[in-house]
Order: sequence, then C-alpha cells, then structure tokens
Amino acid sequence: MASSPRPTRIELLLTWLLFPVYVWQGLAVRRKTPRMQPPPNKGHFDFSGGGEKLKLLVIGDSSAAGVGVDNIEQSFAYQLPQFLNKATKRPVQVRIAGMNSAVSAQIRDYVVPNIEHQHFDYIALNIGINDTKNFHRGNQFCRDFGTLLYALRSRFPAAVIIWSGILDMQTVPALPSPLNWILGVRSRLLDHNGRILCRERGALAPEPEWQPLPENFSTDGFHASEAGYCEWAENLSAYVAELESQKTRRGK
Repeated sequence: MASSPRPTRIELLLTWLLFPVYVWQGLAVRRKTPRMQPPPNKGHFDFSGGGEKLKLLVIGDSSAAGVGVDNIEQSFAYQLPQFLNKATKRPVQVRIAGMNSAVSAQIRDYVVPNIEHQHFDYIALNIGINDTKNFHRGNQFCRDFGTLLYALRSRFPAAVIIWSGILDMQTVPALPSPLNWILGVRSRLLDHNGRILCRERGALAPEPEWQPLPENFSTDGFHASEAGYCEWAENLSAYVAELESQKTRRGK
C-alpha cells in the first residue's frame, strides 16, 4: 500500500468547516470505544544468534507499547526483533519505549531524554496517529515531529531512524463517517509533511506495506491486532535486513 498523496486545499478547508462534526462524533467514539492498556513488559528483550549484535530502539505511541494485544510477545516491538533475528541469524537486542496516547512533542520532551545513553543501530519510530487524532495543524506537527527527529539524532547519532508513517485514518473501522474522512484527510497531510521532514533530516520513511484489513485491527477497531503487528513487523524486518545486507556488500 503506497503512501497517500497530500490532500488538496479544498479538502483541508472542508476539515475545518466540519470541525464541529469532528468534536461531536469524536466524543461519541471515545465514550463507546473500550480503553485498552498496553501489555506488561520489562522494556527490553534479547534474541540470541551468531556474529555482531544488532541493537534496536522501538519508540513512540501505543503501537510501540503494544496496545491492542494481551501479551508483549504479540506486539510489534517484540515481533520486529524476533523476525530480524530469524532473517539475519544475528543476536538482536531491543529496547521498548512506547507510551499510550503520546504525541510527537511528548516523546521528544519526556521519553527521549530519559532513555539511557547507549548505542542503537536502528530506531523504529512509531508516532503521528495521536497528533492526527488531536487535530494538530500541519505546521504544529512539522515543529513537533521535526524537533523529535533532531532530539533522536542528537542523542543517538549513529542510529538509522526509520519512521513508520501515519496510517490513512479513513480506513480505521472504529471511526464513523464523516469522522473517518475528516481524520483521513488530516492523517494524509501529516504523513506527507513527515516524509518531507524525514528526507530533510536524515531519517528513512519506507512506503507502507501494512494492509488495513479487518483482521489486522484489534477488538477496539482502532489499534492493531496480533496479525496486524505481525504483518507490520515482518515487513519492516525485511527492510532492515536488506539495509544490513547492503552494508555487508559495501564492506566487501
């Protein structure tokens, strides 16, 4: 699934005209949607193998924390290093720093400064859905997400930062119409802006391959299910494994 194009000015204007609908329907969805908590986890996991260890940081919102599944082993943050371990046969260590309901500025200000200063080879950054859901303006997201990239680059200068992008929220089952259309437009705007910032600030933003199928959503119709996290993690692990393969070929 390729990333969606930037919405038109007319579409963006319509989202503002429909802002009262966003508030009204959004409050109704919030009342009836079950509040899911992240599964317990110790914040880090190790997978054994041969050769040099790969170190990952999975950081971001509820998708990094594993909201939507019962056990951390079913989550994106656990399955990503597991798939990468299988693909490379190398030992993989992951540090998980996922915070439920977090937006870009909160990860920048309260999470990044409190992660122990160490070497990471890759940073999987999952952020942007809550910025969209909270109706952040395009320029606000550019400021918050852009400075988050700076904060990560400053603290972990050797790491390759990979941003997951923002799911087109028009495809989210929990959202009724026209709320899904409104947030779909807003998500496409922020996704477009985020990809530009990644190119400008040395982060990677591969095209999404995750399919918004019913089975890929959890029981709340908003977060990913075990199957959804599995598909996401498997696709990203293949991308990282190819980056590692390219590094090996360049080294020969």
